Amino acid sequence: MAEPIELRASPTVQPPPRGAAGRQLPIILQARTLTGQPDLEMAAEGSAEFRRGGLVIRAGRLTYDQPDDLAIAKGDVHINRDGNLYTGPELQLKVQRFEGFFVNPVYYFSRTGAGGAAQRVDFLDEQRAVATAATYTSCPSDGSVGPAWLLTTARVNVDFGTNEGVAEGAVLRFYGVPILAAPRLSFPLTDARKSGWLPPTIVPVDSRNGPAFSIPYYWDIAPNRDATLTPSLSARRGPSLEGEYRYLEPQFNGEVKLNLLPFDQLTESTRYALSATHDTDFDRDTRLQMRLQRVSDDDYWKDFPHQISSLTARLLATDLRLNRLFGDWDTYARVQQWQVLQTTDASTRIEAPYERLPQVGARYAGRVGAGFDVTFESEFNRFTNPPNAVSVERVTGMRVHALGSVSRPYVTPGWSFTPKLIFNAASYSLDHALGNVDATASRVIPTLSLDSAWVFERGTRFFGRAVRQTLEPRLLYVNTPFRDQTSLPNFDSSAKDLNFDSVFTENAFSGIDRVSAAHHLTAGLTTRVLDPDTGAEVLRLGLAQRYLFRDQLITLQPNGSADVPLTQGLRDLLLLGSTTLVPSWALNASVQYSPESGRLMRSVVGMRYSPGPYRTLSATYRLTRGLSEQVELGWQWPIYGPTPDEPGGSSRSVGPSGAATGSGNCQGSWYAVGRVNYSTLDRRIIDAVAGLEYDAGCWIGRVVAARTSTGLSEATTRLAVQLELVGLSRLGTNPLQVLKDNVLGYRLLRDDRALVQPLSTYD
Repeated sequence: MAEPIELRASPTVQPPPRGAAGRQLPIILQARTLTGQPDLEMAAEGSAEFRRGGLVIRAGRLTYDQPDDLAIAKGDVHINRDGNLYTGPELQLKVQRFEGFFVNPVYYFSRTGAGGAAQRVDFLDEQRAVATAATYTSCPSDGSVGPAWLLTTARVNVDFGTNEGVAEGAVLRFYGVPILAAPRLSFPLTDARKSGWLPPTIVPVDSRNGPAFSIPYYWDIAPNRDATLTPSLSARRGPSLEGEYRYLEPQFNGEVKLNLLPFDQLTESTRYALSATHDTDFDRDTRLQMRLQRVSDDDYWKDFPHQISSLTARLLATDLRLNRLFGDWDTYARVQQWQVLQTTDASTRIEAPYERLPQVGARYAGRVGAGFDVTFESEFNRFTNPPNAVSVERVTGMRVHALGSVSRPYVTPGWSFTPKLIFNAASYSLDHALGNVDATASRVIPTLSLDSAWVFERGTRFFGRAVRQTLEPRLLYVNTPFRDQTSLPNFDSSAKDLNFDSVFTENAFSGIDRVSAAHHLTAGLTTRVLDPDTGAEVLRLGLAQRYLFRDQLITLQPNGSADVPLTQGLRDLLLLGSTTLVPSWALNASVQYSPESGRLMRSVVGMRYSPGPYRTLSATYRLTRGLSEQVELGWQWPIYGPTPDEPGGSSRSVGPSGAATGSGNCQGSWYAVGRVNYSTLDRRIIDAVAGLEYDAGCWIGRVVAARTSTGLSEATTRLAVQLELVGLSRLGTNPLQVLKDNVLGYRLLRDDRALVQPLSTYD
């Protein structure tokens, strides 16, 4: 006996298949009363429901004319299609062709959390529709006062096939005040890209440039290519153009950006910033990388800091690199140049790295018989000085170097021991001798190291909480014989920062040109407390110290002065600690203590308090003896009203009936956000970001000021103002990236709702 057919309710609506397949689908009518003639006409009254395939229509009364395939529904008609809700008094629809009209519908789009109403919606087919006298908002209507923001249109044409909506006679009002109007406005219906003009932007008020107005145009060239052109007008500097082009191919990708100011009214010159990236994978083993940044003049980084993406704003690189793998060998060729942005003040000039024209090398890393690990590197470099890069004469020339190591690791689950032999060889041919640096020289320096580490574990309890604790001692012995290096050039070596990573390395210097002639033993001990269920680290304590068996004669001073030998005996002590044991608190500290002077040489102490979403406070103290001392404070905190995660939070939206969902009050929430970095030595603010955010549920306002130092007595201040209409778009200047980059733990308001869609075209 066949199993009975079971009907299941479905809230989603999908048009039935076209053609013969659609005509063969059964029609299901449910209601309190059914009348009519089979295969001709049927009428349903009282909680009527019409189903055909994925199409569901509910109404007080519904008739279906089968020969004409026409469904007529009246009285509280409901349609739910792809999560979008439509309600209204009357619907007429040719089901198979999805043609018809809806009178006075109210609609709600779940993806954007917004909706509105119209006098009439005409369905042209499954993909196209036209709405007359339509509105759109995510705000409730507060009694006699309309929604906080409302988009009204005379007519809207929607085409899901081309992912385009076109509104005619569009006016955007904010608290009844028109803030944007266009005779024709185009927008995408999904997250897919679409060509067109984007909303105009008021560039932040800048202490150097003043206010500016821009209106971007987005060009969706192809699925893998697009461009954005942004003409702007600055009150102080005049018109400019910003362009960005992006491409993505199976074997290569990249982007090009150009900011062009044809005539700067303040400097009476043409100014520009150009950046480009490109990556090509010719095959699985060959890759080309290109990075380029250039600006027109030395003061560009001061006047337009937001247009320079380099980590060091005054040092812009051009870097071209080609890699090719041959089994365990990595071969490469590279060209690296620098543009150095200097100042007229000698005290603020910077010394740039050498250019490499070219750099060619090969590296090998592999394991040979009997468990030996072997590494080898050989490289040729031609070092030159960048233009306008240095204040004193520096040597230039060629260097060929070779580095190699052979080690035999012995590893068990709780213990490891690694003996290693290392050599560092280099040969120099300089363009000319300078001071005590010879024109030609070479050297080979060997190193022996023995590295041993242990890991012990035990289960225990901390504050009544079951945890797993580790004890991890480590010893590193290094012996490098002394070789006089005073007559050798220094192209790329510098002293490593002393930390828990660098203290367990064989060479105290980075680069090739200097090798620390050291005979020492480094001892360290770390203990960690782990959550036994998740493995998360809740506490870490560590210490490390080095003992010199003889004086270390090779050193590098940060200011380039003569080397000061490190005397035999105990060297600086490193201490670190971090914990999240206390709920909502994260604490960390690292300290470098000098036994010789009896003082702290470096220290970083930080804390962060995060009791919940949108609540974070942080403080950090940094000290480098004789160089800098800074205090940094950061925060994001509600100062009035509940947050969205709390009962009564500002999380209102328009429901399917046009009423508000969520909190019924009109109370918004205020948030303070910012970061301040203060130098106690210079007694000045290095940089700062401070702002206010207001979340009204259906709209968010932001005002953010950022101050960046460009010299000992110079700074640039920018003011950004943004209005985010939840479910529609963001208007104004976007400060969100500045907040994310500067405020530790910053969380975007409404980040759990992807409701912001771009407006696209203004005619």
